[in-house]
Amino acid sequence: MKISSRRSVPLLIGLALLASSATAQVQTLDAKASDPVTMGWMVGSPPPPERTVRLEDMSFLTFPQLRWSFSHWRELYPTVEISKGDGPVRALPRAERKALDAVTFIPLGGTKPMTWEQSVLANYTDGIIVMHKGKIVYERYLGALKPQGLHIAQSVTKSFVGTLAATLVAEGKLDPNALVSHYLPELKTSAFGDATVRQVMDMTTGLNYTEIYTDPNSDAFAFVRAAGSLPRPAGYTGPTNSYDYLKTVKKAGEHGQAFGYKSVNAEVLGWLVSRVSGKPLAEVMSERFWGPMGMERDANIQIDTNGSALAAGGLNLSLRDLARFCEMMRSGGRFNDRQIIPASVVADIASGASKADFAKAGYQTLPGWSYHDQWWVSHNRFGAYMARGVYGQACYVAPKAEMTIVRFASFPLAANANLDPTSLPAYEAVADYLMAHPN
Repeated sequence: MKISSRRSVPLLIGLALLASSATAQVQTLDAKASDPVTMGWMVGSPPPPERTVRLEDMSFLTFPQLRWSFSHWRELYPTVEISKGDGPVRALPRAERKALDAVTFIPLGGTKPMTWEQSVLANYTDGIIVMHKGKIVYERYLGALKPQGLHIAQSVTKSFVGTLAATLVAEGKLDPNALVSHYLPELKTSAFGDATVRQVMDMTTGLNYTEIYTDPNSDAFAFVRAAGSLPRPAGYTGPTNSYDYLKTVKKAGEHGQAFGYKSVNAEVLGWLVSRVSGKPLAEVMSERFWGPMGMERDANIQIDTNGSALAAGGLNLSLRDLARFCEMMRSGGRFNDRQIIPASVVADIASGASKADFAKAGYQTLPGWSYHDQWWVSHNRFGAYMARGVYGQACYVAPKAEMTIVRFASFPLAANANLDPTSLPAYEAVADYLMAHPN
């Protein structure tokens, strides 16, 4: 199976598609049968070989082992802390709505109704929170994830970084019309040298870059080797960190012609945020989000061999803190009695970008959508926009329904196209229910 850049497969985890057993296992192990606690992964001192999850043999990205590893990412890769500081935690008020489990919808392309509760299991959910009017109305944890635990956010990371970049634009510290090379002269001779900051933010760059994880000659393999996420072969002479790899990316076609999901754009954007801020990305996240928002847990972000944060998909955080971030977006950038980011930034993100440019990428489950500032914008009746990560990570912000939904998952297959049919209509059904039953 060939996975193209259309499928939103991030650089660091698309390797799971190499596991030949995945498809066969999907047919036999549902969410309950593949529960990592039930299966006993990594239990014992030491755990038995048949229940050990390892980085070296890629078992940590093989289904069903990945159901354990997504909640234990820091035990597998080096990370740097994103501190919440010493301030008080901003509590999330609660108003439980158990009736949500019975809300029904028709999956995309289907004919038979499914309940919200059934969709939670169908999507191999590790944790999910629904918030309405600022209160938690639904919260559930399954598998290896606990309320106090952290989970890999995958490409949801990009939306945090995109929001930081958009904030720097609003503050006049980053010019979206300037060339990337104005801020990063190191990239002057690369494909990014004559791309604008805006083109990187919206992924409309023209790059000679492939993300095909069944092809060992794909550029994606070169990147993960450079970043230190895969062993390098004997005699390796290529780049030895993510920034040096970005210098080698060549141009294909012209910038600004079409949307093309390529994770190296997010790595450039993370570099831009750090360069303009004069601080490492983790520190910027701490100062801009974790501290002032009253987050519940310190987070962490995966780093490359040079200690640089991986902006395309390295963030690990708690589900409730993801809910805080997404609720801040729904509330026009305000949270914890503070204006965290300008309201104009949120409004710009929610407005989206060119639907025509997005349509060229061919996402069959996302007709009429666009991509802006590293966010996926639906343009639906709820004004919804999303942060999306493979294997089912999601933040769904629906301002007109006064609702946010955040989810961590460990679906057997990477591409979100596998989950969209039982996710997107489910979100809309819950939004409709909450609007019809506001109390």
